[in-house]
Amino acid sequence: MAFVATCIETTARWLGTSYKEVYQRMKRVNLIEQYILPHYETLHTESREKLAEGLVECMNNWEAKK
Repeated sequence: MAFVATCIETTARWLGTSYKEVYQRMKRVNLIEQYILPHYETLHTESREKLAEGLVECMNNWEAKK
């Protein structure tokens, strides 16, 4: 779960918003359970910048589908 916390905090910094807001957004679209955790092996090898960029893109795409 430490990696999930890193993802949330890094994404929040990238967006210039609070980690609470990012967590709620990710939770609404089930991004943590359906994307971050299953793809841990790949995601944890990326830089924080690349990680945040990818997570923001994914989160926006998933939100648009809901």
